[in-house]
Formats: sequence, structure tokens, C-alpha cells
Amino acid sequence: MDLDEADRESGARLLKGERNWWFLGPGGVARLRPGHLAPDGTLRPGTERQLDERGLLSTAPRKGYSLTVLTSTDCNLGCGYCFQNVGQDTAGGTRPPRITHARLTSETITSILEFAGRRMAAAELERLTILLFGGEPLLNARGCLELLARAADYGLARAWMISNATLLTPRLARELSGLGLDTIQVTFDGDRADHDRIRVRRSHGGTFDTIVRNIARASEASTIHWLLRVNVSHHNHRGIDALIGRLSAALDPARCSIYFARVGDVGVGYGNDLLHTGELAASFTRWHRRALELGFTVARPQARRQCNTCGHAGRYGAVVSADGTLSSCWETAGKPDWKVGTVTEGYLPAAVTGERWIACEDLYQYGEDDRTLADFHDAVDAALLDSLDEMGRL
Repeated sequence: MDLDEADRESGARLLKGERNWWFLGPGGVARLRPGHLAPDGTLRPGTERQLDERGLLSTAPRKGYSLTVLTSTDCNLGCGYCFQNVGQDTAGGTRPPRITHARLTSETITSILEFAGRRMAAAELERLTILLFGGEPLLNARGCLELLARAADYGLARAWMISNATLLTPRLARELSGLGLDTIQVTFDGDRADHDRIRVRRSHGGTFDTIVRNIARASEASTIHWLLRVNVSHHNHRGIDALIGRLSAALDPARCSIYFARVGDVGVGYGNDLLHTGELAASFTRWHRRALELGFTVARPQARRQCNTCGHAGRYGAVVSADGTLSSCWETAGKPDWKVGTVTEGYLPAAVTGERWIACEDLYQYGEDDRTLADFHDAVDAALLDSLDEMGRL
């Protein structure tokens, strides 16, 4: 269902649930009855006024600066779909060519934090959030620890990491947690057998059991929360129901959030034949429901909101590679043709960066039109809201 132009510009969404409509605005979620909508599908003036009075139409001001730092551009895995690959392994093995090697140093950490400090002062922001990224960030664990320790002087409010977890030890988890890291995102590529065919070491060999074991041990040694990303493709979707049960048995669901993401091609020749059909939407809905029943957290759908890093021309955040070069988003980090500046010299002029400034997932190719993608996400999110409401977890 369409919203009027002002609501669309605010990022608001209107979704049809089983028993009611759901309004997702910048300020939160509301349950609507059919009578709240005009015949043309827009919000009635009285409905819009009530939503506004509840603060659901207002966007909260940005409170912090979001800094993504690649501590290493290297990775010990050879996943064929990775957006940091520059092609497929022509020998059919597990060593696809990757972006250029770079490793975060103490000197570059100084430049990054000074850059962040200047940007925060310009935007009048006092809180800093850091995402430790790679490659695999734990290939430079010392750089991760030093960056977090020194960021305390710049108002570090929270930190999180995207890691494959194969190198994570209880001691390292404890040290990272002590320096403010509260969440680690880890990816699974289907159930064990599928995962071990897809998410492989560059030196060959699967990773499923290692990852699960490392998460379990790190959970005993720290307070880290786990964000489990499940990649969905035609290679693995049939095993995802079993994966959810396996993870709930091996890990503490109360310490884990879970979400599902269809793998898209980012120009490295990795195909995914799954289409955004009603059948796939039903699978996502079933997976969400099962995860909730087993005690996992599944994030509540939200209004569309611009990313701190790529959505505001660098005002509220930055993506920095290990050598100090700036990119508009994590997809283009470490790729020279997409460089938009450096932490020592700042951003390049807009005339230079215009075509290089892209938003998250702009490079993903799905072979389907935008309306099909939007309908899929709306159907999945409406069903998730229905489930959360039914379970009293909305």
C-alpha cells in the first residue's frame, strides 16, 4: 500500500498484516485498523495527527558518530561470494583473488582517531561507535585492541565486530569485551554440510564446528552478544530449518540475535538462483517464527532510514580501510577506484567523489525489479510483526 509523498520521504512504511495494518515510522511502530486509512491507501488526517502526537513521525536526532575500521584487508576464508574478491578462483579452489593487503598500524590509528575527532566536533557529536571490520579483523587482533583502548579518549560509547569467529579465543573475547565491544556478528551459510562447502578456509576445510565451538567458549568468558547472520542461497536454503535447531542446541539463544539475508551477486561472478517469490517469503517467515519460538531475538522491522556512514556524505560516520583511505560504505572499502579521501587529508571534492559515493548494497545485483524486492521485504516484515505481536515481543 502506498503512503503519501511526505510519509515516503520520511522513510515510513505501511504493511498489511493478517489482522491489521502496521505503520513503521521514524519514531516507532503502530498497529492500525482499516478505518485509519483513506480509500486511496494514504493515512487519514486524523490518523496522521495521532501518530505525530505519539512521536512516530519524528526522526530522532543523530547522537553519535559511526566509525567502521578495517583492521586487516586479508581474510583466512575463501568464500566465493565475498564483495572483497576481485574475481573467482580460476582453478576452482578456495583462494579467490582479493583486494590489496593492508594492515592497521599504531600510526594509522592515531590518524583515524584524530580524523574522527575533527568530524565529531564539526557535527557537535560526543559519542563514538566503532565497527571492527575486515577482511577478517582478528587477523590483526592487536590492532583491534589498540584501537578500542585508544578510542576511549574520543567518547567511545559502544563497539561491535563482524568476524568469521574462526580465530576467536576466550581470552581475546574477554579482552575485547573489557574494552567496550558488546556484539560480534558471525555468518552461517546454511546447516553444517552446506556451510562447510561454502564458507571454507583458504587453506581448504570447513569451518562450522570451529565457529560454533569458539562462540560457545567465548560466551563463557565474556558478556558478548552474538548477531547470527544466515546467508540464504539456492545452495543452502533447504537446510536452514535444521540449522536453526542445531544452533539453538549448541548456543544460548538468549545471547543471540538472528537474521536471514539472501546472497546477491556483487559483480564477482557468484550466482544465486533464488528469486524473491512468495515461496521464499514463506520460508523467511517460517524461519523467523521458529527462531522466536526457540528463544532467539529477531529484530523488529523498522522504517527506512539513511545509514550514518553512507547516507549523509560522511557527516555522521566514515568507513576507513587499514591504510587510512576513506570509502563511502563497507562494500567499496579497500578498492582504489572507489576511494573518496584519506583520514589525513579528508574527503575529496564532491566533483571527484560523486560517482564513487554509493550506499549500502547498491552494488548487489538480483536480476529482479525494485517493486518485486520491495514486495518481498514488505511481506516478510509484516509476517514478522504479526509473530512478534502474537508472542508479546513487539
